[in-house]
Amino acid sequence: MAQFQSYCAACATRDLNDVDRVYHDTQYGFPIDDDNELFGRLILEINQAGLSWRTILNKQENFKKAYDNYVIETVAAYGDTDRNRLLNDAGIIRNRLKINAAIHNAQAILRLREQEGSFKNWLDAHHPLSHEAWVKLFKRHFKFVGGEIVKEFLMSCGYLKGAHVESCPIHAKIMKKDPAWTHTEKSE
Repeated sequence: MAQFQSYCAACATRDLNDVDRVYHDTQYGFPIDDDNELFGRLILEINQAGLSWRTILNKQENFKKAYDNYVIETVAAYGDTDRNRLLNDAGIIRNRLKINAAIHNAQAILRLREQEGSFKNWLDAHHPLSHEAWVKLFKRHFKFVGGEIVKEFLMSCGYLKGAHVESCPIHAKIMKKDPAWTHTEKSE
C-alpha cells in the first residue's frame, strides 16, 4: 500500500463510499455537541487501541447497538449480565478491559455532568489545553486513556489540531462551519 503524508491524502484516493473516506469527510475533526455521541466516540477510540481504525469503522454500527446507542446513563448502569453480553458479542471488540473501561467511563461522565452540566461543557471548560495536559486530565477521570487514545479522541471531535491538513477541503469545511473554533492549545 502506498505511503501517504496524512490521513487526508490517503482518504482522497478512496472511493466516496469507503468507510475511511466517509468518516474523514463527514465526522473526523467535526465538533460534537451531543454527550452520548462524544461518549460513543470515546468508546470507539478506546477500542481501536492495538487495531486498525478501519476495523473499528467497519464495526461502528455494531458498537452503537451493543452499547445501547451510547446512552451514558444506560451504560453506566451495566452490570455482569451486560458485561457478559458484550464479551460474547462477535460484532464488537470483545476485550474485558475495554468493556470495563466503557462502563467506568460512563459513570465518570455522570459525575462530571454533576459538576459541569454535561460532558461537552466539561470538555469546553478545559479547552484549549496542550495534549499533555489533556492526557493528565483524562487519566484523572477515565480508564484506558493513554496518550494516543486521548489525542485521537480530541482530534476526532475538534479539541486538538491535526485531524486534517490545512490544504484539505474538509478542514476548510469545518472552519467555515465554525470559524470561532481555533484548535489552539495551551500548556497547563
